[in-house]
Amino acid sequence: MKLLFIGDVVGKPGRKALNLLEKLIAREHIDFTVVNIENAAGGFGVTAELFAEMTKLPIDVFTSGNHIWDKKEFVPLLGDLENLLRPANYPPGNPGRGWAIQDTPSGTPVGVLNLQGQVFMANTDSPFRVGDQALAEMKAKRRDLKVVVVDIHAEATSEKQAIGWWFDGRASLVIGPHTHVPTADARLLPKGTAYQGDAGMTGAYEGIIGFDPKAILEKFLYQTPRSMETATRDVRMCGAIVDVDEATGKARGITSIQERLAS
Repeated sequence: MKLLFIGDVVGKPGRKALNLLEKLIAREHIDFTVVNIENAAGGFGVTAELFAEMTKLPIDVFTSGNHIWDKKEFVPLLGDLENLLRPANYPPGNPGRGWAIQDTPSGTPVGVLNLQGQVFMANTDSPFRVGDQALAEMKAKRRDLKVVVVDIHAEATSEKQAIGWWFDGRASLVIGPHTHVPTADARLLPKGTAYQGDAGMTGAYEGIIGFDPKAILEKFLYQTPRSMETATRDVRMCGAIVDVDEATGKARGITSIQERLAS
């Protein structure tokens, strides 16, 4: 079977790029699609209206990260949305869920686990320990579960690699969104887990991590807050396609992708 993971959707340009999904899924014979949408609303969070819009697309599970909390009015809805995840290792008591299991059209269960790194980020619980606990819960719920995707939303490449090795042989794919810059390290780990440090963002690449450069440059120069707006040009949908043996859950190959939206 083939899995498709799409990196952080940034603002309106990123949402427009998702219109490329249907053709890509048909062309590559994709069986299951995961998309990280934590930056979908102007680069910061998600709204109910935008989430409803994106659920019309061929997406099986939505993942997120630290910015899922940015739109305060949306946060209470997290508990009601079974196919939208937030990192599992936020402390207990927060709304929402950190993992989900959905079936492909052929009936193969796919588990998706959303974690967040600790290095240079919020003081969450250990993604290693919480990830182990979550994986055990997923396996207990579906004893036939073999195919597992881990979204490790983190800043540090070293931490993402550590999570990859931690889950090697236990996950089909470990992939890191968040930094918005695609890494050239897509590979298979020794025990059969596909890995890529950062899937890249889905948004406008003629800018700085999806945003217009002016405000970001001023922020660096003057060290004071600026209101940032998304960039608009060179729009791409980025991620990875993973070929998985559904009988074992082991990955057979991983290919990074960048699909450009016609201007």
